[in-house]
Amino acid sequence: MFHTLAAYVHDIDPYAIMLWEDGPIRWYGLSYLLGFFLAYLQIKRIVKVGHSTLQPKEPADFVIVPAIGMVVGGRLGYVLFYNPAMFLKFTDTMPFWDVLAINKGGMASHGGIIGLIVACWYYSFKRKHSLSHLIDLCAVSGPIGVFFGRIANFINGELYGRPCDPDFALAVKFPQEMETWDNGLLTEVSRQLHAPDAVVNQGMYHYVHWFIKQVQAHNPKAIEIARDWVTPRHPSQLYQALLEGLLLWVILVVLWYKPRKPLVISGWFCTLYAIFRVIAEFFREPDYGIGLTLGLSRGQWLSFVLFVFGIGMVIFASRRKVEPMGGWLK
Repeated sequence: MFHTLAAYVHDIDPYAIMLWEDGPIRWYGLSYLLGFFLAYLQIKRIVKVGHSTLQPKEPADFVIVPAIGMVVGGRLGYVLFYNPAMFLKFTDTMPFWDVLAINKGGMASHGGIIGLIVACWYYSFKRKHSLSHLIDLCAVSGPIGVFFGRIANFINGELYGRPCDPDFALAVKFPQEMETWDNGLLTEVSRQLHAPDAVVNQGMYHYVHWFIKQVQAHNPKAIEIARDWVTPRHPSQLYQALLEGLLLWVILVVLWYKPRKPLVISGWFCTLYAIFRVIAEFFREPDYGIGLTLGLSRGQWLSFVLFVFGIGMVIFASRRKVEPMGGWLK
């Protein structure tokens, strides 16, 4: 138990707009839309002033296909890499199958990269474009989506960081961690903040989500309890937004200011993303139920594979006798 006022209690409402009671628009969805829109503007710029096989009117069509591939790949990657049991979980409410329940969270960036590559292959096959160039266009734009996606993770209070010193200036207390508490600890909290009988009768799972909503509604008592009981943690989502999103995007944009051989940019994306992901994972709490292996998380081991793949791609692309493509400066 922590008794400190230093750490910020995460009380952000994940819903940006409530159209009606059961029709909310989440910040998470808006972040994806904003990321795709900015990626479209960047690709449009490259097609306009750089060397590209895409026609000036094609960027809008092209962005949609990798966007779908990234979302599908990201979801399937999460299920395969982190929670295979979801393949066998079905419910009696929409969308009936846990694999399709994206509204409950669970996306893997490594799976998203695979899905994006498959989508680029499909588009290049249908429209007769250079697959290598299409992948580069996605690589230079991908960090934009990563940046907004990690910001959305922070807003949702998910994928939070590892415990830190309660006096650390950036420490945050995420009440969402209560989802991993045992019934004894939850029972103690429930004695301090009583829930309606309809919630209590449904069990501790429903109590936890009711309590989190009370914090998001700025209930003073709920915030006080969270401040005393919840662990101070690193806001690792923001670390990842800055490293895997903003910093990676700046580096790739600088590298591609002029045309480069196809796949060079993609190789650097894989290499640098892997490095930044390994660093950030030291501050991120491993996914619940998935421990560390030799002191490293599942995400770090996957990043090592991506790093080797990226280095190989840079070497391969640099030696190819092909015409440079891309570039965003006239």
